Amino acid sequence: MRLILLGPPGAGKGTQAAFIGERFRIPQVSTGDILRAAVESGTALGKSAKEVKEVMDAGRLVSDDIIIGLVRERLKAADCGNGYLLDGFPRTLPQARAMRDSGIDLDFVVEIDVGPEEIIQRLSGRRVHPASGRSYHVKFSPPKTPGRDDLTGEPLVQRDDDREDTVRKRLEVYRQQTRPLVEYYSRWAAQGEPRAPQYRRISGLGSVTEIRDRVLAAIG
Repeated sequence: MRLILLGPPGAGKGTQAAFIGERFRIPQVSTGDILRAAVESGTALGKSAKEVKEVMDAGRLVSDDIIIGLVRERLKAADCGNGYLLDGFPRTLPQARAMRDSGIDLDFVVEIDVGPEEIIQRLSGRRVHPASGRSYHVKFSPPKTPGRDDLTGEPLVQRDDDREDTVRKRLEVYRQQTRPLVEYYSRWAAQGEPRAPQYRRISGLGSVTEIRDRVLAAIG
């Protein structure tokens, strides 16, 4: 089982990735984790990764060539023998094309479809207790006392990433950079090419369990 999940920030990809990994016994391969491991390993690729770490930390894009090389090396590991779930990669059309050209194959591409207003409501309503990481939502899972952690009574905060203006900016970046992957993979699948992954779109609305069941049914 080799696949990627597509969808906007806040669509629940991380939660569903955990279910998929457990069901099929495949690792969730994150480019961020790959870069950190490569840096620690001291390999040639690791030295390259170390050189670009500052670029990544500054929020700029790491060279696609370096990322592709790191991903190819990671997928040779024994834990990828049953497959893999790529997390956060590819993010752009050039990365998707480079991945295809390099021979990194996929069985499925699954899009978790959630509209922008739903995403804004989900993320902008989130509140966290900084010390413990406990998370609440002003509408869906509010604390017993508004603005206060249930266990300590300490104030809850809204993370900068969850502020509405920031969420809208993140959604715009997704629309421009990553959303085109939907058309790319759906068109490739429709061509019937032997290497083309199967494309599935599922609704990301409903409970976590309902979404999980849709995802597993789509790739089962």
